Amino acid sequence: MSGRLLLIDSDAAAACETGESLSQALLCSPQVEVARTGREAIELLRANRFDIILADMPSLADLSDRDEEGMGRIVRLAEGALVVAMAGGASVTAAVGAMRAGAHDYVAKPIAASALATRIGELAQRHGRPRSLGLDTARPQATADFAGFVGASSAMQFIYEQIGRVSTSSAPVFITGESGTGKDVCAEALHSQGPRAGKRFVAINCAAIPRDLMESELFGVARGAFTGAHEDRKGAAELADGGTLFLDEIGEMDLSLQSKLLRFLQTGTLSRVGESNMRKVDVRVICATNRNPLQMISERKFREDLFYRLHVLPIHLPPLRQRPTDIMVLARHFLDRYAREEHKSFSAFTAEAAQQLTAADWPGNVRQLQNLVRRIVVMFDGGEIDLTMLTAADIESQAFAPIHAAVPRGEGRRAILPMWQQEQKIIEDAIAAFSGNISMAAAALEISPSTIYRKRQSWAEMQKAG
Repeated sequence: MSGRLLLIDSDAAAACETGESLSQALLCSPQVEVARTGREAIELLRANRFDIILADMPSLADLSDRDEEGMGRIVRLAEGALVVAMAGGASVTAAVGAMRAGAHDYVAKPIAASALATRIGELAQRHGRPRSLGLDTARPQATADFAGFVGASSAMQFIYEQIGRVSTSSAPVFITGESGTGKDVCAEALHSQGPRAGKRFVAINCAAIPRDLMESELFGVARGAFTGAHEDRKGAAELADGGTLFLDEIGEMDLSLQSKLLRFLQTGTLSRVGESNMRKVDVRVICATNRNPLQMISERKFREDLFYRLHVLPIHLPPLRQRPTDIMVLARHFLDRYAREEHKSFSAFTAEAAQQLTAADWPGNVRQLQNLVRRIVVMFDGGEIDLTMLTAADIESQAFAPIHAAVPRGEGRRAILPMWQQEQKIIEDAIAAFSGNISMAAAALEISPSTIYRKRQSWAEMQKAG
C-alpha cells in the first residue's frame, strides 16, 4: 500500500521538489499531487481521498483572509488524513492557529525531508494510521520491554526506535505526554542508551521546587550569597557535567529563570548564585512537560525562543488508551513485580477482569494501572484476580460514582452532593467491600485507620447537629 500525498503550495516547483524528496524518505513512497491554491486543493479533496496533506498556510489565502479559517476548510475535507501545516519561519502564532483549526502538526519552511518523514511516521503511529500509509515495517519480533519501558504495541515499537536514534546525539530532547505516560523513564532511557551513560543523570522537577530556590538548585550557590549559604554548592547543571540534565515539568519554570536557562543553553556557561565568574559545563539537556507547549507560549507562560532552543528532537509518549494491547502486558508485569515484593502468589487475571481493564480509559495512564495492581496485591492474599477484587481496589472509578448517581429525574442540571457526603459514601463503600474491616478499607483507600475513625465521629456529630 503506497498512500496518497497532497501538497498545497503556490510555489509549484518547490512543492514538486519537496514531494520528490519526501517520497524517497518515506517508506510508503506515496503518490503525490500538487495544488497551487486553496481552491485547487478543495477540488482535489472532493474528488480524491488522501492520506497526508501538507498545506502551506499563505497559499490558502484565496479561501479566507484568516489563515485559521482557510486551514479549517482543508481539515474538514481531509476525511481523516494527516494534516501538516507549513509556513515560512517558526511562528508560534501560525502554529497555534493551525492546531486550533485541526492540523495535526506544524513545520517551518524550508523543510528537511528526512526530518519530516520521521515526523509523519510518528504522527501516523499516534493517530493509528501506519497501515493506511504503508508505514508498517517487517520486524522479526516486537520488543516487549526496552530500557525500563514495558509494551509491545506498534506505538511503543516506534518510541523504542526513536530513543535508539535520538540517544546517540547531544542535541536537546523535548518529551511531551500526559501525566503517567513515562516521561521520566524515557529521559533515563535516552541517557542509558547514549554515549553519556557512564556519566551522571541528574533530574530536577521544576514544579516541586519553590521559585525562590529554583535558581540555586539549578545553577548552584556561592558561600555567603545569602543567609544560610555557609559553603559553595554545585547545582544540578554542574553535577551533571559530562552527563545528562533532565528538567521535568519545564513548563512550570518561572519566566525570569527561563531567560537564564536560555543563556546557559546558548553559551554552555553558568554562574552560581552570588558569584560573577562563569563556569563551563557540558551537559545534554532533556526536558519534559505534560502540557501543550504552544499553548503555554500563547499564554505568555513559556518563552518562544527557549522553546525552539529545546524543541530540537521531540518525542511524544502516547497515552495508555491509545495502545490497549499493552494494558494486560503491563498489568501482568506489575502483578509479577508486586507479588514478589509482598511474598504472595497470584496466578493471573480472569477473562472478565482483563476485559474491564482493557476497556478502561486510564486517565492516569501507566501510573494509574500500576497503582491499581499494587493495591490488589496488598489487599488480597493471592489466587486469580476477578471482577470483585478489581472493583474493590478501583478507588479512582468509585470516587466519581456519587456525583453521577445524584442526578434527579426530570431536571436538566444534576445535583451535587456536599463534599463530606461524597467522602462518607466512598469510605463506607470501601468498608462494606471488606465486610467491615476498617484496616483493609484504609489500606485500599491509602489512608490510615485513625482517619476513618475520626471522620466517622465527625459525620455522626454533623448528623446530630442537622
